[in-house]
Amino acid sequence: MAIKRALVSVSDKQNLVPFVKELVEMGVEVISTGGTHKLLEENGLNVIGISEVTGFPEIMDGRVKTLHPNIHGGLLAVRNNPSHMEQLKENNIETIDLVVVNLYPFKETISKPNVEFQDAIENIDIGGPSMLRSAAKNHEDVTVVVDPEDYAKVLNELKEAGEVSLELKQKLAAKVFRHTAAYDALIAEFLTKKVGEEDPETVTFTFEKKQSLRYGENPHQKATFYKKPFTPKASIANAEQLHGKELSYNNIKDADAALQIVREFTEPAAVAVKHMNPCGVGVGESIAQAFNRAFEADPTSIFGGIVALNREVDKATAEKLHEIFLEIIIAPSFSKEAFEILSTKKNIRLLTIDVNENSKEERQLQSVRGGLLVQDEDTLSLDEDSITIPTKREPTEQEWKDIKLAWKVVKHVKSNAIVLAKDEMTVGIGAGQMNRVGAAKIAIEQASEKANGSALGSDAFFPMSDTVEAAAKAGVTAIIQPGGSIRDEESIQMADKYGIAMVFTGVRHFKH
Repeated sequence: MAIKRALVSVSDKQNLVPFVKELVEMGVEVISTGGTHKLLEENGLNVIGISEVTGFPEIMDGRVKTLHPNIHGGLLAVRNNPSHMEQLKENNIETIDLVVVNLYPFKETISKPNVEFQDAIENIDIGGPSMLRSAAKNHEDVTVVVDPEDYAKVLNELKEAGEVSLELKQKLAAKVFRHTAAYDALIAEFLTKKVGEEDPETVTFTFEKKQSLRYGENPHQKATFYKKPFTPKASIANAEQLHGKELSYNNIKDADAALQIVREFTEPAAVAVKHMNPCGVGVGESIAQAFNRAFEADPTSIFGGIVALNREVDKATAEKLHEIFLEIIIAPSFSKEAFEILSTKKNIRLLTIDVNENSKEERQLQSVRGGLLVQDEDTLSLDEDSITIPTKREPTEQEWKDIKLAWKVVKHVKSNAIVLAKDEMTVGIGAGQMNRVGAAKIAIEQASEKANGSALGSDAFFPMSDTVEAAAKAGVTAIIQPGGSIRDEESIQMADKYGIAMVFTGVRHFKH
């Protein structure tokens, strides 16, 4: 079916004029509205104003202009339905074969700092989605274009075949409904936040494609990376890749884990991650010192891992990083010398992220088969005003440093989790075990002689005293844990027996 009549009304005017010019040269009659009509006329194109079609002026500051039977009748009439076509004739309505519409910039409006509520409301498009939906519903007879990237596809088919294929029409219609669904999802999210509704009866999220991935966790699984609109700067989705191979599914997950841990620290810090768990964390007076400690924490597991740092990578740090096989290095920036050193490795991914951005708390989404779990991000830090010390001995100044480090790290380790820390670095990490004493044994075994004089952090309380006893026998001198078990007294007595200082936080940090 040839295109004889088109309706064009867009906010994004990218490449519009040459597209419409070619349509006009093909003999297509073009209807247009407002600013689009003005632009096309200024470029010498003969177009029909919307009021000439509706017989009604644009009113209410343009809120009402296309919501008219002469428009929607021309879009929704099924061409091979004699009744529909007769009704068009009776009401002097002409068909519209092509719709080129994109919507008021709602997303761009609400992304502005301190946007006024009324400005956001005025940028909710009504007529545009209505025309898009009408055309997309009747896509067998109407071609609908919402994305300027599709102009060339439509023109190519018109030039080659004199019409747009049903296959392309269907693809364009599907894109329209994705587009309007995403548009409505942003509006719904904006208004839901505005009224303070935290637990709505339905929830719709929208994400924008960032990249196709070669595969998922395993080669037989397909995967794609999507980005949430307005995602914080301190996000893997906003990372700038300076060098190296394309990120994989597992790279992205591990990099995200490393980023979340390194953001716990304000002092120079380095984090090494393997399979979503930290294998070494170090802090220091310089980023080079911090990385050396993270490396020394577990020089075996760091091989093939991801490293995140919260300071610019300098030459000294780069030279050390260069000695190790790493998948990814994340940092706020790389000095010129550091980049020259690290980029000699062809495949290593170098990412810059504003790791120190003070971003707002986000809602976390976790898919389960047939459903979605939504929860607040775990952003709680150690509150020194709410901690208690139930043991006879209090931590020394050095032990305080160690238990605070252990507590920051254990929050990000898969439960059941135990972290041993000593002298501004982790020395043992036990992750993802079915019982807490099992996690402690792994951490203690990894730490070996470094466990002596270390501090232990536990993501949840001790259900019995066996973990405390195992830690004591390994030489642990201080423990930080949530407390709250009905058998807390047993753990306290065991700590006192061995002279261990124990701190209760009152907060647990399960991570499944």
